[in-house]
Amino acid sequence: MSIPEVTARIERLFVYPIKSCAGVELREAVLTETGLDLDRAWMVVDEAGEFVTQRELPRMALIRPQLKLHEVVLRAPGMLALHLQIDAVEEPAQVRIWGEAVSAYDMGPIAAQWFSDFLGRKLRLVRFDPDHRRLSSLKWTGGVEAPNQFSDGFPLLVVSQGSLDLLNEKLAASGQAAVGVERFRPNIVLSGMQAHDEDRVGMFELAGEPPVRLQPVKPCKRCPIPDIDPATGQSEPVVSAALQRYRSNGRLGGAVSFGMNLIIAQGVDQTLKVGQAVAADYQF
Repeated sequence: MSIPEVTARIERLFVYPIKSCAGVELREAVLTETGLDLDRAWMVVDEAGEFVTQRELPRMALIRPQLKLHEVVLRAPGMLALHLQIDAVEEPAQVRIWGEAVSAYDMGPIAAQWFSDFLGRKLRLVRFDPDHRRLSSLKWTGGVEAPNQFSDGFPLLVVSQGSLDLLNEKLAASGQAAVGVERFRPNIVLSGMQAHDEDRVGMFELAGEPPVRLQPVKPCKRCPIPDIDPATGQSEPVVSAALQRYRSNGRLGGAVSFGMNLIIAQGVDQTLKVGQAVAADYQF
């Protein structure tokens, strides 16, 4: 067996139960067909069923989920906690995300009122319909069918600690404060790699039996969400400005990228754990 060119370990794991709300950091997470268990299982929509995110409602960053055995508990400043049963939904619903119609289930009037009150707009909360098959872009997956729930487009996002460290060096050099990886909303943070090596490898092999294999397929194009401070919900274009100077990506027509979208080549139902060894080889 050849020695891998890149070795790393899982430093942090995150799931985002409700699209565009705060993440939940975990020590371990089960890998499902659509990504980490409960990742982007719920989504906030407007009265027309169109998805909404921090892009237009940055205060969504202040909504903090907590995962319990049978429920997700949501907390936000000035609000009583909202308890969502993980296995309970109400009416079927049709919603839209990035122009695509998706089957879902409405979570009922109490959840709708809670989100509307906190965010100041008429909104509803929906749960992804597990019978609906929403596929990642076949152009980027090379024709491989890779389902996901309400993520922007792919089952998993990986960012290396080295990439974040390099960004923070550049921010410091321009007199700006360091930022946390939470702004980039990764599922997996890897340590022990060079900055942006996640862009350059062909397949991540995670130690274990049976092994887990995760395929990088598309650089993650960055919108303004990394400019939003997760602690305050306030936006300032510091991160975007820094990335514009060195992260233009020719594969994305010159758009800024940070992190890589992954699909699952092998390992559904396996558990990923903080500290797990990861190996890869370069693919230029």
